[in-house]
Amino acid sequence: MAAVERRAALHAALSDPGRLAVVDLLSQGDASPSELALALALPSNLLAHHVNVLVEHGLVERTRSEGDRRRTYLRLLPSELGPVTTALLRPPRVLFVCTANSARSHLAVAVWRRTSEIPAASGGTHPAGAIAPGALAAAARHGLDLRGAEPRTVDAVRRDDDLVITVCDRAHEEVGLRADVHWSLPDPVRDGSSDAFDRTVHELDRRIGALAPRLVVA
Repeated sequence: MAAVERRAALHAALSDPGRLAVVDLLSQGDASPSELALALALPSNLLAHHVNVLVEHGLVERTRSEGDRRRTYLRLLPSELGPVTTALLRPPRVLFVCTANSARSHLAVAVWRRTSEIPAASGGTHPAGAIAPGALAAAARHGLDLRGAEPRTVDAVRRDDDLVITVCDRAHEEVGLRADVHWSLPDPVRDGSSDAFDRTVHELDRRIGALAPRLVVA
């Protein structure tokens, strides 16, 4: 009965249209409260109430931006209710963007290619000189192919019809860069450990595994 009561509490938390709309948007990617308020046309105090309820029930968590440390991102957590399955229109290509284009965005492309037939590419707002050694080592451990990968500027690879997914807070917060989806992933290069890179791969695998099946032809 404890598990049933827990599920009933989650259903009750999602019974409000506003909270369900928040969860629906966060099922695509992370967002700051101001981004949610703008997308849903909700007053900030009402949105704060909905977010507090979702956090209290363990459906959403707050994380601090690695870029603008004053900014908070909201992330949808896995729950007993399973994933939200709202369909999204299938894009011609997916473009993953981070700052240096040396780890997260390249690992994202490699995970995506083994998950979906939709083409994928990556770029950086301020590309590094080479792929991070830790990313290459993580790719080898997880059977991912990074052969021939090299950092490139996002402007050199971006197409108008790309589904743009930022996997880096700094890149997401850059002026002029519009992202369709944001995943607030910690920078494994800053940590430098194998565990940090492995956590990045596992999180990318989880998020891509949830998003890719939802992309359908109109």
